[in-house]
Amino acid sequence: MSRKPNSATSRLKQDYLRLKRDPVPYITAEPLPTNILEWHYVVCGPENTLYEGGYYHGKLVFPREFPFKPPAIYMITPNGRFKTNKKLCLSISDFHPDTWNPAWSVSTILTGLLSFMVKLLKVYFVQIES
Repeated sequence: MSRKPNSATSRLKQDYLRLKRDPVPYITAEPLPTNILEWHYVVCGPENTLYEGGYYHGKLVFPREFPFKPPAIYMITPNGRFKTNKKLCLSISDFHPDTWNPAWSVSTILTGLLSFMVKLLKVYFVQIES
């Protein structure tokens, strides 16, 4: 008895082929050979950023309802921006399902992650009078 692939499996296979044809700059990503719902990625720190020269490992965990529900995104390597091994609070993740768009692909997710990662945080210093 053969099992019909669900929409997540079909969509993720398509996204994988698209990602191989048109890679996201500074990021490589692959699904686990035994589970297409879990992908691991590596961000190669872009030039002229705080991450230049570094390698940052993370994972995407897709629900069976993908693309209708967003993935969980994790950063495994310490990076100074995101907590490690915790779900990232991003508009492209399951932390904010209300902002998810089913048209977004794995490439879109990875591009958004890189953008959030390298975006400079505004830091305000307050001078304390003594």
